[in-house]
Amino acid sequence: MTVLVAGLILFFAVHSISIVNDGWRNRMVERMGLRPWKILYGAIALVGLILIIWGYGLARADPTWLYTPPAWLRYVSILLLIPVFPLLLATYLPGRIQAITRHPMLLAVMLWALAHLLVNGTLADVLLFGVFLVWAIADRISMNRRTPHPVPAASASRFNDVVAVVAGLALYVWFISGLHQWLIGVPAVAH
Repeated sequence: MTVLVAGLILFFAVHSISIVNDGWRNRMVERMGLRPWKILYGAIALVGLILIIWGYGLARADPTWLYTPPAWLRYVSILLLIPVFPLLLATYLPGRIQAITRHPMLLAVMLWALAHLLVNGTLADVLLFGVFLVWAIADRISMNRRTPHPVPAASASRFNDVVAVVAGLALYVWFISGLHQWLIGVPAVAH
């Protein structure tokens, strides 16, 4: 569990800088330059992500159960996950979805984390998905008091929402029909 916790701390420490001290982040970007800042930020986040994946795998080998979710929550989880990929894509495809949600990736992370908390009851699951959920909520709230940093995106187009929804739903179908099993080792839809 130590590896998972260390990974979560590293990953979310850098992802929370703007939440807790956006001014410091902006001063560091001015001092270092945007590219070196992104390289340092990305390197720390990558190490954290690797530790999260490794630590989660270790924790799954010897799980500590906190609760056993009822089987019917699988269906709720599947429904909550439907908009996740379209929202992720809408982050990079400016359109109405992006304008309405303001930061669709944070909404996608919230739905993804909540859906996984509903159907996974080990300590590692609660730590992993719970931290992602709390962070996404905190980041979304903090956006009301800070200027959001630009996200690299495609050119604005009236078709961006259609592309986000169609491609996102195709990714969702691909993920639940086998990619989740291949990447994570667990079928997305239990038989």
